[in-house]
Amino acid sequence: MRERVTLRDVARIAAVSAKTVSRVVNGDAHVTPGTRARVQQAIAELGFQPNLVARSLRVGRADVVGLVVESLADPFFARLTSAVEQAAYERGLAVMVSSVGNQEPERESVIVESLLVRQVAGLIVAPMAQSHAYLAGPGRRTPIVFVDRLPEGLVSDAVLVDDLAAAETATRHLLDHGHRRVAFLGSELRNPTTRLRLAGYRRALAAQGLADDESLVAVGAGTVAEARAAAEQLLAAPQPPTAIFSSNMRCSLGLVPLLHGHGRTDVAVVSFDDFAMADSLVPAVTVLDHDPEVIGRVAAERLFRRLDDPDAPAETVMVPVGLVARGSGELRPHGHEVVAAHDGLKDELQDMVRHGGEGRASTMTSPHAQEGAR
Repeated sequence: MRERVTLRDVARIAAVSAKTVSRVVNGDAHVTPGTRARVQQAIAELGFQPNLVARSLRVGRADVVGLVVESLADPFFARLTSAVEQAAYERGLAVMVSSVGNQEPERESVIVESLLVRQVAGLIVAPMAQSHAYLAGPGRRTPIVFVDRLPEGLVSDAVLVDDLAAAETATRHLLDHGHRRVAFLGSELRNPTTRLRLAGYRRALAAQGLADDESLVAVGAGTVAEARAAAEQLLAAPQPPTAIFSSNMRCSLGLVPLLHGHGRTDVAVVSFDDFAMADSLVPAVTVLDHDPEVIGRVAAERLFRRLDDPDAPAETVMVPVGLVARGSGELRPHGHEVVAAHDGLKDELQDMVRHGGEGRASTMTSPHAQEGAR
């Protein structure tokens, strides 16, 4: 059996101290380029593999970040995970991924605690629990960045989209195309994202002087099958909607095939989240597009900054959302006369379409500023 190559073996070949080899392995920026090159060449020649377990015991944390999402079967979280893994790879870190499951939010704390006891360097969490007070105790020093939703009962870094404003934009878009019976299709109300998007929907109706009609609100659809069933009930109502705002990808994957299967492509649709083949249908699906790769990359970069500066103030980073008009959201109800939108509103929507895919993010200094503004 080949003997394990040690730090001292590399030091001898590179003609440096073992401490210098350790500094190179750990990415110390103060090593001179010439010395770093000699050490890296010796590492390659000897096939040296750092003992990561010993290193984690020495520094008190592993070269691993934990990622907790709702479900890897969800295309949104799958793409977000891929972006986090790529960013971590570029940083020399591995990623340990766990999924909670959309029906068992109470598992979140168990999964997070299991990652913390493994001394991960930091965590990125898509929160589902009703409270995150379990992370607020004394001695909790592991950096955590939340994605997609704000944590409950905890001040921490977060990377979000403005769900309320985006939902208002989507609903207003349907109203501006002549619809007055606009339905809302969403998941469980225990999900703060659903609550914010429903509030945005209602705010758009109120701005047009329209009463809130509960028969047009279908929530509780946690799966594609449940979304399809809820959409069927909406369409079977005595006064069915002429337009539907689908508030997440799972709901859209239940709604859109149902409409096409029943030949109901006359119903206008705006989907919160893009999805595969949405742009290939006839009509193509109008979407609010927020890129999960951008969210994952920004969350990882925020976590790395937190690792470098543990005492920096918490920030909420807002990732932009763009309305992409493709056809389904621009359908008008039968027999409706074309009514032009206000020029200022049209300009605003066109500006969102032009800039929605640029992936820029803005920052607020407090994760609770977003909630307070609403």
